[in-house]
Amino acid sequence: MTQPNIIFFMVDQLAAKWLEAAMDGICDLPNIQRLKSRGASFTNAITSNPVCCAARSTLATGLTARGHGVIENGYQLDPALPTFMRTLQAGGWRTGAFGKVHLKPHFAGLRPDYRPYGFDVTHITEDARGGEWLDWVASEHPDHYEAVLATIWPTEIPDYAAYDTGHTGQGTTNLRDRIKAIRKDFDWSTPEFLDSTAGAYPLPFPAEVSQTEWITMHALEFLRQTPADQPLYAHISYVQPHGPFCATADYIHRVDPAILPTPLPAEWVEDPNAPGYFRHKTPAKPNWQLIRRHYFADLMHLDHQLGLVMEVLEEQQRDRNTYLFFLSDHGELLGDHGFTGKEERHYDACIRVPLIVAGPGIQQGTIYRQPVQLEDICPTVLDMTGQCFPAMPKMGPYLKVETDQIPQLPGRSLLSLCQENTTVAGWRQAAYSGSYNAIWSIDPGDWAQTIRTDRHRYTIYPGQGGQLFDLQDDPDEQRNLVAEADCTDIRQQLQYQLMELIIRQDYPKTRRSLFALGVH
Repeated sequence: MTQPNIIFFMVDQLAAKWLEAAMDGICDLPNIQRLKSRGASFTNAITSNPVCCAARSTLATGLTARGHGVIENGYQLDPALPTFMRTLQAGGWRTGAFGKVHLKPHFAGLRPDYRPYGFDVTHITEDARGGEWLDWVASEHPDHYEAVLATIWPTEIPDYAAYDTGHTGQGTTNLRDRIKAIRKDFDWSTPEFLDSTAGAYPLPFPAEVSQTEWITMHALEFLRQTPADQPLYAHISYVQPHGPFCATADYIHRVDPAILPTPLPAEWVEDPNAPGYFRHKTPAKPNWQLIRRHYFADLMHLDHQLGLVMEVLEEQQRDRNTYLFFLSDHGELLGDHGFTGKEERHYDACIRVPLIVAGPGIQQGTIYRQPVQLEDICPTVLDMTGQCFPAMPKMGPYLKVETDQIPQLPGRSLLSLCQENTTVAGWRQAAYSGSYNAIWSIDPGDWAQTIRTDRHRYTIYPGQGGQLFDLQDDPDEQRNLVAEADCTDIRQQLQYQLMELIIRQDYPKTRRSLFALGVH
């Protein structure tokens, strides 16, 4: 058999909870359902760090946040670290990245070069919206350019103050002032959606102009242009359904707001044992029906893109030899527990993410409840393709092991689980998730550290207290048991397990700045 193709169909800020709710009747997702029926679904996949750059760096390298050093947004992944993309590239795969990669901070520039990480072909558009997609709109859809500018929210990115319009021939301009002026007076409401805001609105331009469809266009072109006898890796990664929530009107109409789940209460407000982290916070009161309706509408739009990718794979007869991953980097609270967003609020909708894997030899329609981490994805890809990272450097007579015996990755391939449909010996019994401040904080009290087992979720905020929830009796995480006398033993047991997991975040030893192991 020829070497397999690998495709990541990746969405941004999608919680497993919301995908499950969608498939339980909120909206129709035929292509995700088809992929699920053809592959393995992991219902307890936990993001190791619920923020974009950190989680995506873990996917690329297989390392923990402390292992690769990208502990929060604002750090850049060192391209000298091995990535599975560069390993595949060196092994003969044609590699392409389409959409959001986010291994570099958006403030570092609107035209990031991701080729050093192992991509032959790149067409990048990320949350900031500037760069190749924006230039394409200016060139190919000038009638919609001002509406697109209205959707640009991170205007403080330095490049906008002196924006190079690239191939459009318009030279350099202060696009920041123009965007701010447009947004100041922009009317987000429409006759159909009068309650629209800058945070949730129907796209003010056609779907074919959207980032979503631009990403798919380039991904399909890559699939069609890759020779049939050459294996490929395609990183097809969307900005949606990350906020601002901006779905197309036709999909919004297909979501009935009357059946949307009501946000879970902010239980911490009345909790005398709530961590100090929560004490000075006020529950957010978003128009939850508005944001949830747009979020699920966006999910339908993304489902359609997945269908287009699967159709091209079938047309090319690549589907029989392709591993297709559907995954997300982290979740979105959507008003649950009085919060929107993600980061250090480690509730279910924040840290549990969707993961579906289909391909050769994968048991079809199977569901796995074992704890899985994003660290498992990289070794899974290497296992599927028969590739491996360069050995850790070793010199001198002191380290008495062969180089191929030096551990490199903390995760474990999922392939044996997927293929054998059996319990694999020694699989982890708990998952870890850790936060290291949001971008607006320098407070170590925000460093939420979490262990999640099949029964409990226990989180500590250093110096601030903790949360303990029984996920079996209280799946909505409404009763904090951290101070309950009859939970002392389980709390102490989880504290010990969490301490071990935190220690093991530095295992295996990092290769950052490493000359060699075993030298004097």
